[in-house]
Amino acid sequence: MAVKPIRLFGDPVLTTPAEPVVTFDKELRKLVADLTDTMMDAPGSGLAAPQLGVSLRVFTYDVEDVIGHLINPVLDLSDETQEGDEGCLSLPNLAFNTRRAHRAVARGMNMYGEPIVIEGTDWLARCVQHETDHLDGIMFIDRLDAETRKEAMKAIREADWFGEGAHEVKYSPHRISERWL
Repeated sequence: MAVKPIRLFGDPVLTTPAEPVVTFDKELRKLVADLTDTMMDAPGSGLAAPQLGVSLRVFTYDVEDVIGHLINPVLDLSDETQEGDEGCLSLPNLAFNTRRAHRAVARGMNMYGEPIVIEGTDWLARCVQHETDHLDGIMFIDRLDAETRKEAMKAIREADWFGEGAHEVKYSPHRISERWL
């Protein structure tokens, strides 16, 4: 378990859909521990594997003193929406008003391959949607209206961290769909 560097906006791993987890092993448990340690150190409310450069469908969360993780999430979202400031560890020190579903039910698995369900409203719903978006290669600024997105892009270009470059993407060593990931 270790605190790892978080990938920043502009890194291609953040806009590439992650692969489903098919092997629930020691390597996966280490990834969950690294995600949790890094999220807690940042500190953040959630962290997805692509943010550490690992293209797998895994995220951790820390909302209202509940720390957990979810693997291969599938979401069921309410029609009712909420507006609120949203930030991202891959866009340090920036936050923008973002519309999200008010309630989310996330189904997936834990690190042992057992089925779990996370249900929540407000901040937990926002967090689960945000982290699942990361797994789909979507960043929260992609969900902003045109004017706010323009503001966000200007703020990103002016940020001290912008342009720090991409890193190697890490894939699972387990065989998936006839290719190594």
